[in-house]
Amino acid sequence: MAVLESHHGYYLWKYIPSAPAAGIFAALFVIATIALGWRMYTTKTWFCTAFVLGCFFEFVGYCARASAHNKTGKLMPFIIQNMFILVAPALFAASIYMTLGRIIRSVNAEKYSLIRVNWLTKLFVLGDVMSFMIQGAMVVAGLLIQVVMFGLFIVVALLFQSRMKSNPTPASYHPEIPWKQSLHMLYLVSLLIMIRSIFRVIEFVMGYDGYPLKHEWTLYVFDSVLMVFVTGVFYWRFPSELKGKGEMDGAEVAMA
Repeated sequence: MAVLESHHGYYLWKYIPSAPAAGIFAALFVIATIALGWRMYTTKTWFCTAFVLGCFFEFVGYCARASAHNKTGKLMPFIIQNMFILVAPALFAASIYMTLGRIIRSVNAEKYSLIRVNWLTKLFVLGDVMSFMIQGAMVVAGLLIQVVMFGLFIVVALLFQSRMKSNPTPASYHPEIPWKQSLHMLYLVSLLIMIRSIFRVIEFVMGYDGYPLKHEWTLYVFDSVLMVFVTGVFYWRFPSELKGKGEMDGAEVAMA
């Protein structure tokens, strides 16, 4: 029977982590890793590599969490599960940001982007990398950067959609470019990650004796479940049909 143990007199956990719960989410994320990885490989959408890697990070994190059930006094399982589960959404974000650039280029609407498309992905991915790196040392600051970047990202996407609605480009009528569906997917996954990041900020601000770190259900409801939905929605509206301008021109020539 598992018991709560200390690490040199300090309790890393406020509860005994559930092995079955962690095992279920490890299984879900390994399925997501394989499914999205295979889809990325078969469609050659290599910009989704970061997203697939994020799924793998989640898998590793929950495996470590499951092993911690009988090792609550061990430091390594605690560090691995905490770090990998914490930073995985930053990897999701990198592919999400790149998807917006693909959407804009696929309908030849670079002029409608608030930020030049050449800089759009670089700016958001740079912010994402900063969030990723800072979370390793200053968790709250890294999470706040993630929330701010997602907020700005949604503003840019909404403004682009508004301009497209007012004056759509000829390419936007192309039946094989699901740009609207892809935008709606980005809104949903961005919102889910923002909710999760805000929860994580609250969790760390409340500290070691706060309610979230004392009750395991909060992690699963406000992080694990949301991130599973993110992977499912991304798979459902996988951005494999979005083409860059050059790719679309080539396809149109071939059709002619």
